[in-house]
Amino acid sequence: MKAITIWQPWGSAIAIEAKGYETRGWATSYRGPIAIHAAKRPYMNIIKALPADTQRLLQQLLNYEGEALPTGAVICTAELVNVWHIVYNPGTDIDKAKHIPIGAESLSKDKHAPDFHDYIVPTAQEIALGDWTPGRYAWELKNIKLLPEPIPAKGQQGLWNWEPPEEVLA
Repeated sequence: MKAITIWQPWGSAIAIEAKGYETRGWATSYRGPIAIHAAKRPYMNIIKALPADTQRLLQQLLNYEGEALPTGAVICTAELVNVWHIVYNPGTDIDKAKHIPIGAESLSKDKHAPDFHDYIVPTAQEIALGDWTPGRYAWELKNIKLLPEPIPAKGQQGLWNWEPPEEVLA
């Protein structure tokens, strides 16, 4: 199974389905099952550097105390169903697009050829929990399944292969 390492608290936000898009600086042509690995990196200083509104949102969603979020482990699985290219004013219908300040356009099989007939507009929560800077990519995750217990694993950069226990595949 493909896996991706994500820093906390964003990994846990995906695991509880509060975040359905993982924003990245790169696209992938991969679609299919993906394991979400929570990076081992301590995260409290990351949270403290976020805007106060985002800190409150994360506390409300995750209800964490100190360094209580799992790290260095796979915490959930999902389906990577699409990768969107983040742009200003998405869509070709200018009357529709002029009211949408930020969004993301679907990428065709050629990861650098946008399909301008299909676009999404992120919710305020998605914007707070991701980096929706135009030029980046939003990886759309569906069928997110929180694992009963985190499974320790060593993370890597980029997409990597993870051998899940049989109960995860069931």
